[in-house]
Amino acid sequence: MINEIKKDAQERMKKTLESLAHAFSRIRTGKAHPSILDGVMVPYYGADTPLNQVANVTVKDSQTLQVVAFERNMLAAVDKAIQSSGLGFNPTNLGELLLISMPALTEETRKGFTKQARDAAEDARVAVRNIRRDALSQLKGLVKEKEISEDEERRAADDIQKLTDKFVADIEVAVKQKEADLMAV
Repeated sequence: MINEIKKDAQERMKKTLESLAHAFSRIRTGKAHPSILDGVMVPYYGADTPLNQVANVTVKDSQTLQVVAFERNMLAAVDKAIQSSGLGFNPTNLGELLLISMPALTEETRKGFTKQARDAAEDARVAVRNIRRDALSQLKGLVKEKEISEDEERRAADDIQKLTDKFVADIEVAVKQKEADLMAV
């Protein structure tokens, strides 16, 4: 019982960390990276389809992304979807492919993105603490049902706290790394 609760808490905390990494990948650093376009949806035969399912996105150089549509007639729709995505990109249409230049980040933009990264990290910390709270309440429920002793609950609670501390520290490392990436010129 106790091990299942600990394992479940650990899995959920891992997913929180993965979710934070995904959130960070959507924050632009000034370097070209295909994941920046992950949220772009392209109208494809009447259905909104993720960009990576209708086009190949690659890094041409550190400041440029190259987008090649799988079907040539889709290039205009892909171009329009990227422009209207709210990411602030204006692709250059070369007939067979699109080039997207990453505009240089201003100091103000960097600070805004840093704040976004800190907010995402705080959300992740809160999620980890909520997972800890859930696990501790499950342990208290087991004590009430007399399925485990109070000593076992205390030991398990200490283990869950150590797990929480580890994941919060991992979040701190991730946000420091993202801030360093954002502030690097």
